[in-house]
Amino acid sequence: MPFTKVRDINLYYEIAGEGPRLLYISGTGADLRNKPNIFDSALAEHFEILAFDQRGLGQTDRPDIAYSMADYAMDAAALLDAMKWDSCHLLGVSFGGMVAQEFAIRYQQHINRLVLCCTSSGGQGGDSYPFHKLVDLSDDEMDSISTAIADTRHDKNWQRENPDDYRAIIERSNSRNAGAGEPGRETGARRQLEARIGHNTFDRLPQIELPVFIAGGCYDGIAPPANLEALHRQIEHSQLKFFQGGHDFYDHDAMAYQRITDFFLGKASD
Repeated sequence: MPFTKVRDINLYYEIAGEGPRLLYISGTGADLRNKPNIFDSALAEHFEILAFDQRGLGQTDRPDIAYSMADYAMDAAALLDAMKWDSCHLLGVSFGGMVAQEFAIRYQQHINRLVLCCTSSGGQGGDSYPFHKLVDLSDDEMDSISTAIADTRHDKNWQRENPDDYRAIIERSNSRNAGAGEPGRETGARRQLEARIGHNTFDRLPQIELPVFIAGGCYDGIAPPANLEALHRQIEHSQLKFFQGGHDFYDHDAMAYQRITDFFLGKASD
C-alpha cells in the first residue's frame, strides 16, 4: 500500500488517472477505503488525481496531539514535494476546502486553479456547522441532526413523513464506516474536529490571486450559501455557482462535476 513519510506522520495516499494533475483534499472523517470516493467520480475521467487520508484519519497516522489547519496545509505541501509535483490543480471539499484555503494562502505558487466546495472561511465569513458539539449525542439524535443539516429540506418533519427515505439515508451513511474500531480512530477524528474550531482565513483570503471556482448546494446547512458568498466577496478572481442539492451537492446535481471539470480545463461556462 502506498505510504510516504510526511513531516511527523506516515501518510496513506492513492494516485490514479491521466490528464492534468489534481490534488484532492477530502472532508471531515474521510477515509479512502470508503466507496465510492473521488476516484469513482466523473473527475477521474479527465485528471491524474492524487488523494490521501489526512492526519488522524483512515490509514494515516493518528497522533494524539493538537492538530491545526496549518498542519493540514503543510502535510499537503509535503505530500506534493514527496510526489515531485511542482504544480497542480487543487480541489478542497468541506473540511478539505478549509485546508485548501490555508494551502492557497501559504503555497499558491504550486496551484494552477483552485476549486472550493461546500466550505467556509470562519471569522466574519461564517463557520461551518460545529460538529464537535454533537459528539455526546445519542446515535438517533446524531442521525437526525446530521441529516437535517446535510440537506435543509430533510428536517424532522420530512424525516417523520418519509421514514423509508430517511432510513435509506442513514443506512448509506452508516455503510461508509471503514476502520471502525481501529485503535486511535476516535482520537484522530476528535483531533480533526478540534482543528476546525480555530479555522479563520477570512482576512487573508484577498491574498489568493488564483482563478478560483466556489461551488455549493442550495440546501446546505453545514456550509450555508451565505458562507460561500462571503468567500466569493473576499477572493477577487473567483466565480460562484450553487447547485441543486445539500452539502453533497456534487452527488445530486449532474452538472456539478461537469462545471468543475470545465473550470479546471479552462473552458468557458455560462
